[in-house]
Amino acid sequence: MRVFVTGATGFIGTALIPKLKAAGHEVVGVARNDAGAAKLEALGVAVHRGLLEAPESLAEGARNADGVVHLAFDHDFSRFVENGQKDNRAVEAMLAVLEGTGKPFVVTSGVNIITGKIAEETDPTPRDGFGVVRGASELSTLSAAERGVRGMVVRLPQVHDTRRQGLITPMIQIARQKGFVGYAGDGSTGLSAAHVSDVARLYRLALEKGKEGAVFHAVDEEHVPMRAMAEAIGERLGLAARGLAPDEVEGYFGAFAMFASMDNHASSALTRAALGWTPTGRGMLDDLRECEPDAAV
Repeated sequence: MRVFVTGATGFIGTALIPKLKAAGHEVVGVARNDAGAAKLEALGVAVHRGLLEAPESLAEGARNADGVVHLAFDHDFSRFVENGQKDNRAVEAMLAVLEGTGKPFVVTSGVNIITGKIAEETDPTPRDGFGVVRGASELSTLSAAERGVRGMVVRLPQVHDTRRQGLITPMIQIARQKGFVGYAGDGSTGLSAAHVSDVARLYRLALEKGKEGAVFHAVDEEHVPMRAMAEAIGERLGLAARGLAPDEVEGYFGAFAMFASMDNHASSALTRAALGWTPTGRGMLDDLRECEPDAAV
């Protein structure tokens, strides 16, 4: 299969490419600039120049592919809602050129769009609140069967190795700046997680075996408490970890205060059954205890 991958130069993209190639697929990766193109060439894949801001550039790459994995997203949290709209424009452009082909199209979302309960694959896409940022792209993709496209959604938890740990990575940088590792309240809130190698394998399985309209949760650990993560970071950095009173959270975390107080539980039972996916990677706390604190966010 000739697979078109947006976000190919990113954290998950660079883990996915070797797995696709090992399975016999040809990969075409999107590069935003010369540095990205060089990175992809070093991985031995064809380069397609494209930008989220130019949906037609991604549509052209999708047109010539046998399948698409859409990983790219603009993580500028100061423009989060706008970036969700930009993402959906890119999704719609790619779906338009795939209409009637029956080709697989795998789009990325997040398990944290489901709040107030243990997130499950059968939970409907939110149409308001925090979930609406990713919701439009989910809805476009899940309705793609009506347009003759095998659309599927992969919802991500905090994806990690020793270099990056999702939203926890910028929190590590904050801890270094503040001189201690803070967590909201008693630290009982937490996040779901999975190792990047397991997440990459899930994308490959979804592309090859997933059914149209399916939602998959790339979750290994359903809930890792914030206090446990803070203590693991503190152990690695040689810093104390302590809870923050409600009026301290925003001052400590700044723009990340909303995420620092988030509580996300997510299941992947249906995903494991549907795809035969069994995570084998290290846990979040193990990676945090050996994290590279100077790694780029």
